[in-house]
Parts: sequence; structure tokens; C-alpha cells
Amino acid sequence: MECASSESESDFRERVLNTVKACQQREEPPLVWAMEAAKCVLGTAGLGLPSPELGEVVVSQLCFTNNHPSLWKFLHQALSSGLLYPLHVLSLLTSRVIPHRWSQPGAYRLYLELLSRYAFASNPSVADACRDKIIKSVDDALQLSQTYKIQVFELGHALVLSFFSIVVCLVDGILDDWGLKISVGEGHNMDVEFEGYPNFKRHEQREQIRTTNSLMALEMLGNLTDDRKAMALLRLVHLNMPEKYDGLLQRMQLLEAHNLSPSNMASASQPLIKLSANIQRALVFECQLNKRQLIGMLTSIASRKPASCCASEAGRFACWVPLDIYMENAMDGKQFPVTSAVDILAETISTLQVFNGASWHETFLALWLSALRIERDPLEGPIPHLEARLCVLLSIVPLAIAHVVEENSTFFAPILSEGMESRYKETGQGKGGIGHSSRKQGLIISLQLLGQYPALLCPPASALSSANNAAAKAINFISKSSTKNGISTSGCGNSFVKAGGDMRHLIVEACIARNLVDASAYFWPGYISASVVSQSDPSLLQRSPWSTLMDGAPLTGPLVNALLTTPASCLVEIEKLYHIALNGPEEEKSAAAKILCGASLSRGWNIQEHVVHFVVKLLSPPVPPKFTGTRSHLVDYMPMLSAILFGAASIDTVHILSLHGVVPEVAASLMPLCETFGSLVPASSQKSSTYDETSIYMVFSSAFLFLLRLWKFYRPPLEQCITGRGGAIGSELTLEYLLLLRNSRMQSSDRPVQDKMDSSSNMHILLSDRAIYIDSYPKLRTWYCQNKSCIASTLSGLSIENPVHQVAFKILNLMYGKLTRSGTVSSNSSTPSSNTTSSSPESAGEDVSPIPMLSAWEVLEAVPYVLEATLTACAHGRLSPRDLTTGLRDLVDFLPASLAAMISYFSAEVTRGVWKPVPMNGKDWPSPAANLISVESEIKEILTAAGVEFPSYSSGVSPAMLPLPMAALVSLTITFKLDKSLEYLHAVAGPALENCASGCPWPSMPIIGSLWAQKVRRWHDFIVVSSSRSIFRQNQEAVAQLLRSCFTSFLGSLHLSTSPLMSPSGVNGLLGTFISTRGLRPRVAPGFLYLRSCRTIHHVQYVNNVIVELVAEFARELSTRWASTDSPRLKSTGASLAVATATAKEVATLGASLLWVSGGLQLVQELYQETMPTWLLSARKDKLGNLRVVSRIVEGYAMAYLLVLSGAMAWGVAAKQPSWALSRRSHVIGVHMDFVAGVLDGNISLGCDPATWKAYVSCLVGLIVNFAPLWIQEVKQETLRKLANGLRGWHECELALSLLERGGAAAMDSVAELLNAFLALFPCVRDLPRKIPVRIRIKRRSTMEETGERTAEKGREKIQVINKEGAEQVKTTQESKETEPSASLKIHFTTKARETHHLSVSTISGVRFDNLYDV
Repeated sequence: MECASSESESDFRERVLNTVKACQQREEPPLVWAMEAAKCVLGTAGLGLPSPELGEVVVSQLCFTNNHPSLWKFLHQALSSGLLYPLHVLSLLTSRVIPHRWSQPGAYRLYLELLSRYAFASNPSVADACRDKIIKSVDDALQLSQTYKIQVFELGHALVLSFFSIVVCLVDGILDDWGLKISVGEGHNMDVEFEGYPNFKRHEQREQIRTTNSLMALEMLGNLTDDRKAMALLRLVHLNMPEKYDGLLQRMQLLEAHNLSPSNMASASQPLIKLSANIQRALVFECQLNKRQLIGMLTSIASRKPASCCASEAGRFACWVPLDIYMENAMDGKQFPVTSAVDILAETISTLQVFNGASWHETFLALWLSALRIERDPLEGPIPHLEARLCVLLSIVPLAIAHVVEENSTFFAPILSEGMESRYKETGQGKGGIGHSSRKQGLIISLQLLGQYPALLCPPASALSSANNAAAKAINFISKSSTKNGISTSGCGNSFVKAGGDMRHLIVEACIARNLVDASAYFWPGYISASVVSQSDPSLLQRSPWSTLMDGAPLTGPLVNALLTTPASCLVEIEKLYHIALNGPEEEKSAAAKILCGASLSRGWNIQEHVVHFVVKLLSPPVPPKFTGTRSHLVDYMPMLSAILFGAASIDTVHILSLHGVVPEVAASLMPLCETFGSLVPASSQKSSTYDETSIYMVFSSAFLFLLRLWKFYRPPLEQCITGRGGAIGSELTLEYLLLLRNSRMQSSDRPVQDKMDSSSNMHILLSDRAIYIDSYPKLRTWYCQNKSCIASTLSGLSIENPVHQVAFKILNLMYGKLTRSGTVSSNSSTPSSNTTSSSPESAGEDVSPIPMLSAWEVLEAVPYVLEATLTACAHGRLSPRDLTTGLRDLVDFLPASLAAMISYFSAEVTRGVWKPVPMNGKDWPSPAANLISVESEIKEILTAAGVEFPSYSSGVSPAMLPLPMAALVSLTITFKLDKSLEYLHAVAGPALENCASGCPWPSMPIIGSLWAQKVRRWHDFIVVSSSRSIFRQNQEAVAQLLRSCFTSFLGSLHLSTSPLMSPSGVNGLLGTFISTRGLRPRVAPGFLYLRSCRTIHHVQYVNNVIVELVAEFARELSTRWASTDSPRLKSTGASLAVATATAKEVATLGASLLWVSGGLQLVQELYQETMPTWLLSARKDKLGNLRVVSRIVEGYAMAYLLVLSGAMAWGVAAKQPSWALSRRSHVIGVHMDFVAGVLDGNISLGCDPATWKAYVSCLVGLIVNFAPLWIQEVKQETLRKLANGLRGWHECELALSLLERGGAAAMDSVAELLNAFLALFPCVRDLPRKIPVRIRIKRRSTMEETGERTAEKGREKIQVINKEGAEQVKTTQESKETEPSASLKIHFTTKARETHHLSVSTISGVRFDNLYDV
């Protein structure tokens, strides 16, 4: 078969050569040549048109056996007649003519002419067999597969790569002609030895033609790359093969440098400038949406800085509200995020900088202002969080900025539009404003601008001393620098300084500590404002206690107290303390651990990430070098571990640890502690008299309760069962998940921890290099499984034969032994009888029962049975409520970890609802009657102010009622003393009470709040605010009302009486500037109330629907706020449209932010897959009535922005995500894009308005193209084609092209098809100007007629030709009814080049277009 094929090809070649020779001898015209050649092709079996075989033969004759002008004319005729495929012929000529351009200058010139004509000619349709041959021939001729390291199987790939290769070859030829050598190294082996054929009699003439050809090639390249199709092809290479495009840029730099030399020809200057500009223009990564249409204008405005960013309340920018919401949400101390706030903030900063089109100094300034806003004294209560707030401002934010400054800018640079680049240049940040130096410069500018916000810079009382010290440090530095340089500093030369410091001084110090700025910041104008005091000031003569420690002083009492209250200043001091805790004298180990968790952790902001790192390391002490023995080495560290556990378990400290993202690592460190100390039996049979004493039970309880707090075990069973497809809703955690996160971080960390600044998330790898699983700890796993079992089902009665029940009897004897002996508790199956009491002799006055010698795990295993027995006895009247509470408290005193088992059991029983309620009457149970009505009244005031209707909780007549388990739990917790040493118990009991109350069949938080408010009066406001959140757990209507209040407080009221020019309330209205003033009733902003409640909403999926409806409603209504006073129509000015668009953007931004904090990834996934498609498919005409088209379009834009921004918050817009996150992003976005493509393809029917749908799709694609181009590569190619075809049907061809351009290398073929479609519509596009200068003004004259219930509008469009510079004939037809609010006009005009074009113009009532229409 191969021989037959070869023989057939040989016969065909011979036949073509004979035909060409005969036609040449007869001097036939080219058309006859083409007809004869076509007969040869069609007469050969297996060949078709266009014929690659014919192209091979013709080019082989031209190069250079029969290099005759008539053959070139025939080639031109064959190309124009469709006998040959232009791409194929040009590729063959490129590989043969360019290397011979010196010996064959005439052929080179003719080749350039053909290239200019047919580079973007409309290629004829090709049969499959011919197409494959053409692709292979082009690939072989230009060595595409070898050069670009990809297999070329599609014609589109061949088109893109061959065009780029031709451009590179021509540029290389020009460089060679000008005497500049460049190493090709890309597979283009053009330096081929050949024997030339002399075509010119004179050498001088040949040299002149060579020079002319070089200039001609340069001019041709300038014209060729000026074409839109060329821009698209070059941009494809830049996007998918940036290293190849960089090679072209380097070549252009060589050409430009050579052109600047005097020896070069002046005539090449302008063509070279044009070519260079075209090559650079392909770098602009901008969606080419038609900005002359309304939807294009919306997307264009979205890419620019919103108008609202220029004049927001108190200088706050509404477009940065995601930062404010995240900051405030991070201050919820009950949430322990497993991801570092540093990483989240860094990603959020980069994302918002792109979406808002802001410079880096604007971005960093907004970040600082958001962090300063949360730096305020919170309500007095058990969770102050002031230290955590300062941690965010002075540690988390500087670390996040350090990540942004240092990160690679290769992704964000290309997605900046031209307008954004110009703004960066205005601020002196260089092209794109993305580089390392430009970001640092932006940070410096933002820090300097902070001085304009003195109200936000006032330090809280706890940070005042630190702020003064920071300012004094700056003054002393200036003084020393001035003295060193010989400059007199009057009054400062020999004096110490006491400065009036503010928060900016602390912020700058935090940035200096992380090498973000240097000490030159001290010389900024207005940075220092200080008064000089005499050197005798005693406060300035005190030596730092850390200097004493570094000098080798032992850790004695006074030094320990000083170090506890003074934060360390450098990493060396912390390292020394760490080594003392591990290897120091026994009496100093616990002191060192205690100091490490003191002021250095809470207020050592400049080194806080390092302190966190060492605290976590101390929880997993290494095995000593000479350790021997069968027991765990952890026992030898018991005093040190006790100190570190009690120090790290404080409420603010745990919050700080979670902000630094070490929750999984801390949990992994606590598990071996629980396993080890929970398995030990105490050596002493006497109870510890105080909580300060170190004991096995205390170390275990501290570690166990710490671990369960991170797990958040206290969530009620009902809440734990609320899951969605693909995972749990909200922030629910399990021990397995925490270990999985820790192990994945350990595996992904492939580089050592940096000695200098780094995020806490990168410090985790020093803990252990092995994976940890819960099966590694059998005792912990046994309790873990038993706890799940007790939650899922009820317990059986006690039995004397069961070993666990025997332990339960011992515990009951400990709790109620005295009552049993006195006969108060009768013998029954559920309570211990007299024969179960210890038979050891007791003195007559002994009240204390013997302490059972049990391990902690044995006690915890038996506690649920103990609680079952005591509750049953109390319910049947055999145990008084007071004795029940006393017994529970004794059990907690015996083993504090038993509180966890109590909470778990009581919560499960409350959820089951099997226990009767008991009266909180003040006799049997504590009574809330003293202040219950007052608390309810205050709760009602808070909710009413937030726009939420308040249901009455009690009638005020009958006593309040609580389920028995709930009453027992709250009675137990109010017996705890408010002592710092018991904070680890309060930290568990407080959230547990709140969550347990949510499982009650009726609201019980006001009752619980009243009881606690009686116990701690100074916490009254905090308790009332906390109690007001309970209504949102199960009341969906209340959630909807609160969300509406959030939108209204941020954007302003939708009431018609509200002035449309009134400024929205902004972030202060949403989140509030303060919560309460001492002595006044608490005031809570709607946004603050929602952020503290959203994570406990049971049916959080409902939030998605509410937010989507609110975004749509506010976008529609606010778009009409900017109407003229005498007409309901939108103003025609660009400023009005910009304001309306910016307002819609604010609506969507708020919605996306609230949605993200409510449910995280799961809600965003549901938004893409269910909520948004359902909203688009639902019909709302009856509910909404007849809306203006402008409102519909702005509504669609807002929904698209909501979707894209929500996705960006969930997954980011870059490729630096974990593989699982990229996989989920790809799946979710792909599902939604498939839905959109299905609608465009006609497979799904819509319910929304067509104008809304078109605006939604166009803006969705435009926003993704501009802001998240990497998402496009994750969409299936078939889906991209459907989307592009749908956009083409709406005359958004440029948007379709921008979409396909970003589809990766696999989309090159689709791009080529779309470009060919352009050429089919406009075959002479290269000969026409890119813009037809026809200016058309469309006006509408309308009259209003009252027709009973509605107002009808009648009008007529008037089309006036303002400028006919590029058109000779213009006529219009109106395709609309007079009563329709919109019209479709068809404008036909003929250009001077005699090409007839048709424009379909969609007009909107009241909108005047006065623009240039693009062809």
C-alpha cells in the first residue's frame, strides 16, 4: 500500500509539473493555470480541494527550481480560488524563502506580499483527510511540535503557532539583516547552506533590494500585527506559552536598541515603533467587551474604581466592606478557624485589589483602617478579646502584607486593564503596580496616610504604654542620628523622651520588625509629636527584665513577675526561655513556660508568630537524650506542661492561637497528653485543695478540655447532624478532620521554616515528621466512640456486674455517699444502695467519702451512667435539686474533665426532649424572676432596633421553666467562681450553655441570661446581647429580617421618601462604631448582630435564598435612585450610570461577604449549583410587575458580580490553592457554566426577564475574563464553545473571543474558528479602518397618557446622522411598537469602500446613545 501511494504521489507530481510547464510555454493567464491544476487534483483518486499535495509541488518549484513571476501569479490565483490552503502555503514558503532571502530577494519580496494578503484570509472548508495532511505538513515545515513541545492535532493550534513562528522568523531575519545575531534555540533551524541563483546582473541592485526588503518586512509586520486577529493570536501565545512570548519581546528590545544607534536607517524608526507597540499591546489582559452597548459599559465601569470609593462616610470605602466583615467576624472568640488568618487576609487583599481596580497604597490603607476599626474596648464579659483585636492589627495584618509584598506577581500583572495601569503610573508604582518594590512603596504611602485618621489612632488603655515606648524609640533614634551627623538637637541631646504615642507608632514598629519598612519611617513628616522630660524621670531609668534574664539571672519571684508583664523584644529572648523550659533547672521549667504564655504571647506583637510557634512546640516536648523507663517521658515534664496548658488555655490566648492557624497542630499535640495522663492512676488518694496544685487529674483535665474546645464538642446533636451534600455546613469540626489537616500540612511543607519572618502556617512542620491518627491513641478513641454512642442513643440502667457500672457506683458514692449513709437517698436500681458504699471504718464526724483510685479515662467512661442515675433520681423526687447540683460540683472538683461528659450528656438529653420541664421558682431551682422581665425588655429593644420582630418569651406570671438537664447544667455553672484559674472551665461552660439552650423546644436563653446576670452584674450588657442572638437559631423569618436590616444599614433605605442622593450609612451603619456606653442600654448594629449569630443558624441554606433576593431587590430599586427629578428614566450621562453601577456593585459585594461568612465553601457551592440557577429559572413577573429595562440590566449585573465575588472569596482567583480546593473550584464552576451553556443552547427554558438574562451572562463572562481568568481553563472546552456561540448571537463577538483566549492551549482551535467567523462576516476587514466613524444620535420623544390604573408611554425614535465621514448612505428601520419601552433599530450604511454593513442597535427608553459604533 505504501508503494502504491508513493507511486500515485509521483504520478500526480509529474502530471502537475507537465501542466504547469505547458501553461507556462503557452503563456496562459493564471486563471487557466488554476483550472488545469484543479483538473489534475480532481482527476486523482483520494485528493480533494484545497489540495496540500498541489501546494507541496508548487512551492517546491518556486523554491527555487522554477522561480518565475508567472508561477507566483499562478500561486496567487490558486490561493484566491481555493485550490490551496493559505496557512499551508505560507508555512511552506516561510521555511524555504526566509533562509534564502539574501540570494533570492525577489522571491522574498513576493513572499512578503503574499503574507500580507493571505495571512488572515478566510480559509476554505477542508475535508478531514486534507485537514490532517495540512496540519502535518505545517507542523513539519515549521517544526511546531519540536519548538513548542506540544502535539499539533487541530487546525486552530497550527494557525496560532504557525503565525507566531512566522513573526519570530521575520524578526530574526531583520535582526540578521541589520547585523544582529541572536541564538534561535527554539527549533527554527534557518541557517541552511544553499547555492543561490543570481537573479540580478548588478551586485549593487541586489544589495539595494535586500535593504528595501528588510524595511518592507518591518512595515509588513507592523501592519500585520495591527490586525485584531493578530492581536488575538499573539495574546494566545502570551497566555499559554509566556516563555516563548518573552523571547519575542527580547528580540524587539534588540531591534529597538539598534534602531536608536546613529548607524541605523532613520526610515525604520516609525515602522519599528508601530511593531513594538503592537507586540506590547498583546500583553494587555483585558476583556474586549463592546463598550458602546449598555452591558459593555456596565462591565467597563466594574473594571474601574467605583464612584463610591471617592466619597464614603468617614473616609471608608464601601467596596472594601469584605475586609471589615472578615475582621469583625474573626473577633468571634467562639469560632476557631483552622486556617491561618494571615493566609486568608493575604488572599483577600490580593483578590479585592484586583476586583476594585485599586492601587496598592489604597488597598493597604483600606486594610489598616479595617483593622483599626475593630481595635476598640468591647463589652465587659468573659470574652474581652481586646488582646485578640490588637493581635490582628499588629501581628496578623503585617504578616499578611508581608505575604502580599513577597508573593510572585506573575499572575496578577496581566489581568490589569489599561486604566488600572495608568493609575499605578500616576502613583509612581511602575507598570502594573505589582512588583515587589511597588507594593512596598504602596505600603509606605498607606502608613503615611494613616496620620490623617487621628480618631482611629487613639490607643486603648492597655496599649498606651507600648505606644508611648514606640514613639520614644523613634525620637531617640532621631536624636542619635542627628548627634552622629553633627546636627544639634536642642533639648534632646542628653535627655530621655516620654512621647505621646498612638497606634500608628505601634503599626510602624510591627512593620519594621518584619522588614517591611526601615527606620527612615521615623523621619516622616508629622510622625513624631513628643515632649522632652528630664533624665531623672524614674520610669525611664528602669532596666528591662529581659536584659536581666539574658545576663544569666535565675528565674526568681520578682524577675518572674516582671517577665510575665513585660513582652519580649526579640526572638533570642524567646528562644532562651524555651530552652529553660525544656532543659533548665526543675524549679525554673514551669516558670519559663508560664512566662512564655504571658505578655510575650498576648502583647509581643512584633514577634508573636514566633512565640506561638514555641508555645506549640512546648506542648510536644522531645524525649530527653538519656531517658529510660517504661512510662512516657511526658510525665517528667508534668510541671512544665501544667504551666503551659493553664497559660495557653485562657480565652484570649486560644483565640490568638487560632488566628495564627495552629489549631490542628495544637490538637495533635494535646492528644498524646490526654492519652498519657488519662491512663495514669493518681498516687495520692486525697483531693487537691486548690486548682494551682499540679496533679495528674489537673494536667489531664487541662489538656482534655483544651482539646475539646478546639473540636467544639459542645455543639448540640441536632446541629452536628445538619450536613449538606459534600460536607458539613458552617464550621463544624471533628477530631479526624483536625488530624487530617495537620497531616496534610506536614506533607505539603517541603521547605524548612525560615529563621526570619514567616506565617504561622509555615511553622507547623517542626512539630513532628510523622502522620498522626486517632487510632494511635486507643483510650482517646474509645472515649470518642462512646461519646458518639451516648449522644445517639439512651443508656441502660446500672448493673453491679458491669465493670464500667462498678466505677459509676464508686463515683456516685463519692458524690452522694453522705446522703446515702444518712438515708436521704433511698436504695433503687438507679442510685447506689448502702451496700455499695465503702465498708472502710469512718469516724462519726467524717463527711468526706474515700477518693476512688481510678484513671481519668475510667471516670469519664462511667460519668454518663452517673448522670443518668442522678437525673432519674431527681426526676422521681429521690434527690433534691440542691443535692443534685452539689454532687455535680463535687464531681467537677474531683475531675474537672468530667464537665465535658456532663455537657455532652445534658445536651443530648435536652435535644431528645424526654425530660419534663422544672419550675425555676427559687426554691428547688434558682429563679430568674428578679430580672427576667428586664432582660426580655432589653432583648426586645436590641432586636427592634435591628429591625427584627421580638416574640415574647414569658408572660411574667407563671415561673420560668427549663428542661431538667438544662436546669441542672445552668445550676452547676453558676456555682463556678470567677477566678482566673477556672477560666479553662468557663471557656467550655459558656459556649456549651448557649448551644445547649438552642436544643430546647422553646427559647431558654433569656432565662439562662437572667440567672447569670444576677451572678455577675458587670456582665449584664454582654449577657443581654448574647441572649438576643438565640432567636436566630431556628427562626428563619427573624434571619430574613436581620439580613434586610444589614442591607438597609449599609446601603440606605429603599423607601420612596428617601432622597436618592443621600449617602449610604456604610460600614459604620452596618457594624457600628461602638456597642454601648457605660450606664446606657446596649446598642448593637445589625451587621454585628448577624455576624455573631450566623454560624449558629440551623438552616443556613435558607440564608442563600434570602441574600440572593435582597441583592436583586436592592440592585433594581437603587438603580432608579439616580433618575432625573422630572422623569423616571435613568439619566443619560456616564456619571449617572457609573453611580448606579457602583451602587449595584456595593449591593453585590455586601451580599457576597455575608454569604461567605455565613456558610463558607458550602454556601458558595450551593449558590453556584442550586440557588442562582433556581433564581434564573423562576418567574417573578407577577410579583415585580413591569420594570424598566435599565433595572433589569443592573439586576443581572449585580447577580453576576455576586456570583463571581463569592467564588473569589471561597477559592481565590490564583492557582496557588491546594489541589483539593482547585478540584472543587473546577467542579463547581464547571457545573454552573454547563447550566449557562445549556440555556444558551436552547436546552433549558428561563423564567427571568430576557434583559436580566443577557446582562447576567455577558457580565458574568466579562467579570471572569477580567478578574478570574484562570477559572476559564477549568471549564470544559465544549462548554466554552457553547458560551462563545451564544455571545456571538448577541453580537458580543469580542467578549466571546476574550473568553476563548483564556481557555488554555486546548481552546486555540476554538479561537481560530471564531476568528475565521469574523473574516466570513467581514472579508475585507484588513482593508477597512478598525472603527467606522459614523456618529448616530438616537432620541426618543415621548408622551405620557393616563389610562386608569397604569400610565402608558408612547413615543417615536428619531435617528439623526451627525457625521457621514465614513458612510455614504444611511437608512434606518424601526422594529418596535410605539408602546414598548425598548426598540430594536437596524441601521444600514455603505462605506466608501463599497462594503454594506448592518448594525442592530438595542435602545432603551430614556437612554440616549451618542457614540461611535464599532464594526
